[in-house]
Amino acid sequence: MKTINNSVLETLAEYDSATVQNAGILVRGYINADIDYTDSRLKPMVSKHSKPSVGYALTSTWTPITGSESDDYARTDYFDSIAKANVPVIVVQEDVDNTRNRGAIIGDGMAYQMVALGAIGALVEGNARDIPGIKSAGLPLWATGRVPGHGPFNMIEHEIPVKVASLKISPGDILVCDGDGVTRVAVNEAKDVAKMCAEVRRKESALHQFFSLPTFTPDNWEEWKRKQ
Repeated sequence: MKTINNSVLETLAEYDSATVQNAGILVRGYINADIDYTDSRLKPMVSKHSKPSVGYALTSTWTPITGSESDDYARTDYFDSIAKANVPVIVVQEDVDNTRNRGAIIGDGMAYQMVALGAIGALVEGNARDIPGIKSAGLPLWATGRVPGHGPFNMIEHEIPVKVASLKISPGDILVCDGDGVTRVAVNEAKDVAKMCAEVRRKESALHQFFSLPTFTPDNWEEWKRKQ
């Protein structure tokens, strides 16, 4: 996994996912939404901090219903990869069952294991269960659904490209996760995006302050237009 100085992640965590997405536009222009940010199906299930969760994607695919046979990868290999990462990781799990979105692919037992091994968040294309237990474990969670159960339960692969709420995620992508959803940041752009966040915040603060003037008049509006 390619990584960058942790100070870049810390800087990104000072901003929300929307600000980071705007900063990305300033760095490299508009890109397809499916490699930029999640869609509206993703819901924040557990929130631990006032700041976003920011970490590297650790990806996997699962079948919670039909009992598909696992690949040579064992589930323990997946958890080993969390423990060996030595960087902040966000586990990213996709339901790839023939009957999708019917069973849960993460619960509180897994959450306790993940937190103990070093995960700082979980992002799920599919269902979660045991939400109060996941909250007690201290694992911030975003998922597209919630159910109480699952059937025969297998991990199929890990460290492969996945898709969550329309967002294509590769292993090692930087993810900025908060109440709006998730913005993806390419590692090779992260330093520039982090720097540009301050410029986005400066411009937005100026706009907010200007339009909050207690004596705002149509003349102020004309003044604003002239400056644009």
